[in-house]
Amino acid sequence: MSRTPSKWNVWSITLLALLAIGLVYSIIRSPLAFIIPIAVLGGIFLLYKYPPSFITGNRSQQGRTHVTQSRTNASKAKAKKPRSKTVPFRVIEGGKDDDDLPKYH
Repeated sequence: MSRTPSKWNVWSITLLALLAIGLVYSIIRSPLAFIIPIAVLGGIFLLYKYPPSFITGNRSQQGRTHVTQSRTNASKAKAKKPRSKTVPFRVIEGGKDDDDLPKYH
């Protein structure tokens, strides 16, 4: 009959209760100590989630016009694309003979 350990034992409940009492007491005693870091972290999170356009480089789409290529221009652009040069690999022979070492380890 093995007893499975409970998630919430006496020590974890006591620790969480003391933590909650300490946080409430600290917030009541000096609320600016919690408001300032929360505001700074909130601002950083908002800048990360919704970055401004001057940081990301996105320009507004109001002044831009959308240009589409015709089929003949698109096919010419594909045809003019430079092909990559294929270079054959070259094998360089080693200069050291390993007669002293066994062939299989």
